[in-house]
Amino acid sequence: MAGDVLSQNEIDALLSALSTGEMTADEIKKEEETKKVKNYDFKRALRFSKDQIRSLTRIHENFARLLTTFFSAQLRTYVQISVASVDQIPFEEFIRSIPNITLINVFEVPPLDGNILMEINPNIAYSMLDRLMGGAGISTSKIESLTEIESKIMTNLFERSFDNLREAWMNISDIDPILTELEVNPQFLQMISPNETVVVISFNTIIGETSGMINICIPHVVLEPIVPNLSVRYWMQTNKKAVSPEQLAILENRVKSASLPVVAELGHSEITIEDFLLLQPLDVIQLNQKIEEPLVLRVGNIPKFTVQPGQLKKKMAVQVMETLKGGNDDDE
Repeated sequence: MAGDVLSQNEIDALLSALSTGEMTADEIKKEEETKKVKNYDFKRALRFSKDQIRSLTRIHENFARLLTTFFSAQLRTYVQISVASVDQIPFEEFIRSIPNITLINVFEVPPLDGNILMEINPNIAYSMLDRLMGGAGISTSKIESLTEIESKIMTNLFERSFDNLREAWMNISDIDPILTELEVNPQFLQMISPNETVVVISFNTIIGETSGMINICIPHVVLEPIVPNLSVRYWMQTNKKAVSPEQLAILENRVKSASLPVVAELGHSEITIEDFLLLQPLDVIQLNQKIEEPLVLRVGNIPKFTVQPGQLKKKMAVQVMETLKGGNDDDE
């Protein structure tokens, strides 16, 4: 009672009980001292804090956006994927919650131990298959009778789709997802103990006019080594990742090979609009540049050097004389 906040009605009822003698102050004090016992289900042990669950939600919201782009390109139709929920439940409860016949991809995620499951609702799975084989994306839900060719097509699709998970997870772990098994009956999956805690990320999925769920099941044993990386403090510390020497070398080489326009100005002049409109072939426009003065060399439209015009191997050329100070300005 000490940790509860009473409403005004409850306060009025309590005062009324005291005034009428229905309850004494000693009884109220005894009730406050009574220990409150809260039931705890050890089969539903909560291994992750709310902070860690929020981090997993953010990661997989990014994964959902990447999947939306990937499947839209592969299926050439309207696709919308969004995170519906992120829960931690026993593995047995997850198995009971999905259809008896469904499409389950089992992935290894080295260097982490254990496997990750990606369960695709039959409506969604067969709609994808129909699109990949040139159909309109109609779902017929015959997952239990996939041919070898159909299984291979679906395997290739989801194997490539998990590359997006690598990108979504890159801030917490560098994983390399590998598809190891394609299963249609969840009862045959004996990955972990039935009471083991798993995190289940459910995605609302719309493909054309077909809708359904995609679930990703991540056992606690997979996430255990990187649980500290799911904290807000870790995310704040890694917000600005240090650039490795290899990345710096690649960036430097790309900058060095970038193309820039270089223009040597012979001079410039100003004329009136009337003179401009009256210009005829063979007319001469006098520039403000004297012949004995050096020219200005512009790099990317920015004056950077003074140069001297000349010829090199029968081609016009300029010789750099000096660097202009304040060359970051457009004005000379």
